[in-house]
Amino acid sequence: MADNKLLSVDDALARVLAGAGMLGEENVALNAARGRTLARDLVAKRTQPPVDVSAMDGYALRAADLASGAPLRLVGESAAGHGYGATLNAGETVRIFTGAPVPAGADAILLQEDAVAEGSAIIAKDPVKPGQHIRTAGLDFRDGAAALFAGTRLGPAELALAAAMNHAALAVARRPRVAILASGDELAPPGAEPGPSQIIACNGYAVGAIAEDAGAEIIDLGLFRDDIGELERGIALAREAKADILVTLGGASVGDHDLLRPALARQGMTLDFWRIAMRPGKPLIHGALGDMRILGLPGNPVASIVCAMVFLAPLIRALQGDPRAGEDKTEAAVAGADLSANKGRRDYMRARLTTGADGRLIATPQPMQDSSLLTELTQSQALLIREAGTPPLPAGAPCRIWRLR
Repeated sequence: MADNKLLSVDDALARVLAGAGMLGEENVALNAARGRTLARDLVAKRTQPPVDVSAMDGYALRAADLASGAPLRLVGESAAGHGYGATLNAGETVRIFTGAPVPAGADAILLQEDAVAEGSAIIAKDPVKPGQHIRTAGLDFRDGAAALFAGTRLGPAELALAAAMNHAALAVARRPRVAILASGDELAPPGAEPGPSQIIACNGYAVGAIAEDAGAEIIDLGLFRDDIGELERGIALAREAKADILVTLGGASVGDHDLLRPALARQGMTLDFWRIAMRPGKPLIHGALGDMRILGLPGNPVASIVCAMVFLAPLIRALQGDPRAGEDKTEAAVAGADLSANKGRRDYMRARLTTGADGRLIATPQPMQDSSLLTELTQSQALLIREAGTPPLPAGAPCRIWRLR
C-alpha cells in the first residue's frame, strides 16, 4: 500500500512548478542561440520560397504541350539565383535545375531522366501533371506568419528555420541561474588525496550537467563542511550571486549531521515540503528564500541524479517559459524480469534496454539498486518506473520507462 504520509511525486512536482514562469528575456545573436528558449513567437520576414521553384533537375514546360507527343523546343536555362527572364510560350521548354525559378508560363517540371534531348529538341518519355515537381511560393512559410513559437527550445532545425526567416538575432528567455552547494565532512574534491573515511564529491558534476542541458547557467559554490555557520555562508553566497535556484546536495535527511534544513531555516527559508514518496530520493527539500527557490537533493549519487531529472530540469525549463516543462517523459516497454510488489513509494529502477523479436522495448532492472552505485547507472539506458502500491509484475508485462540518454 502507498505511504499516505509522504507527498506523492506528482504532487511534489506540481508544487515545485507552481508559479514558475519565464524570468525575463534578452536578445542574442543567432549563432549564440543554440539550446536557448524563444521568448516570443518568431514571425517570418520573408516568404520561402519567394517564387515558384523547381524541386528537381529537368525541364520546365507546359504540361498540356505533352499531349500531342511532339518534341518541345529548348529555348533557355533557369538556374538557382539566375532565372529565365522571358515567358514560356506554347511548344517551348527551358532546362531547369533544383531551386531555380520556374519561368512564367510553365506549370510543370519534366525530370531529366524522363526526357530525351536531340539537339534543341526535347522529347518526353512520360506525361507530367500541372504542378508536378514545383515548390510553390510560400510552401515553407510566408512573410508575416509565425513559424516558431514562444517556449520552443532552439536546436539545429529551429536555428536553420530562424535563419531562413531572415532573423540574425532572437529574443530568448533568460537562463535561470542555478547555484550548487555540496555539503558533507566526508567529501573531498576530485584530484585530492581523500582521508581514510572520505569519498570524492561527484554529485555536483552530474546535477550541473542536467541543469545545463535544461538551459541553466551554473554557479558552483563548492564544498561545505557539516557546520551550520559554514552552510549559512554558502547560502549567503548564493543570494549574493542572485541565484534563481539554490540546489543543495546532501544533508537533507534527519540525521544529527544533516544540517541543511536548520541552516536554511535560520536564513529565512519558507519550507514547502521535505519528504516524498519516491525511491531513490525520499528526503528532498523544497522551499523559497525570498525570490530564490530552494531544491535540496539527497546525498546519494543516484538519488541526487534521479531527483534532478524529475524536479530540477522541469523547473529550469518552466523558468524559461517552456509550456511543456512538466510533461510526462515516459514511454511504454515490457518488464524483462519478474518484479516483486512495490509498496509505499514510486520506484525508479535502473534498467538495461533491449529490443524483443516483436520490436517491443524490454526493460530489465539491474541486479543491484543501491542508490550509491554509479556503475549500475552508467550501464543502464533507462529507469523502469513502478508506482507505489502496485502488485508483483511478471516478466513480459507492460511497464513504463524513462530513457536516461
